[in-house]
Amino acid sequence: MRVKAFAGLMVLAGALGLAACKPPATDMGSARAANLPLLPGPSQPIASPDTTGAVWAASGGPLRLVYGVPGKPVLLALQCSNAGTAAAQLTITRHAPADSGAGALLALIGNGWIGRFPVDATRSRGQLVWQGAVPAERREWGALKPEREATVTVPGAGLLRLNPSPLPMQLVEACRKVPE
Repeated sequence: MRVKAFAGLMVLAGALGLAACKPPATDMGSARAANLPLLPGPSQPIASPDTTGAVWAASGGPLRLVYGVPGKPVLLALQCSNAGTAAAQLTITRHAPADSGAGALLALIGNGWIGRFPVDATRSRGQLVWQGAVPAERREWGALKPEREATVTVPGAGLLRLNPSPLPMQLVEACRKVPE
């Protein structure tokens, strides 16, 4: 009985000793933090664009497609590089404002597939947009199959609805295809 009591006192003394090593929290740290300059945060999110009448169209070469409403700025672009090789890649560009130095995951969702592709703020035609290069062999490109609508989202860039078309998957297949 005495041993148990002694052991209990030792545990209590040890706990009190550890608590004494660190002073209690104070408001001094938050007062110092309140005097620091505010760092710039991310830009305000944009609204989801209206894609009524938006179409896919070849633009700038045989292995590049753009998506948007005719007569209005491009909303999304897909371009193949190194077609037919193990290094074949599709560059996806969401033409929406991006903050300098920012990075994010672009979500491509559709037809039972979810692709999450890394994108970075990239200068294109004088403005920063979201862009990333992804291997053409990734199965997630199946989200672009023409059976149903797909969507693209990037944090702060709204939800972009992609109307069904056979052109995106034709580009993916052409990019993957190894010449015989």
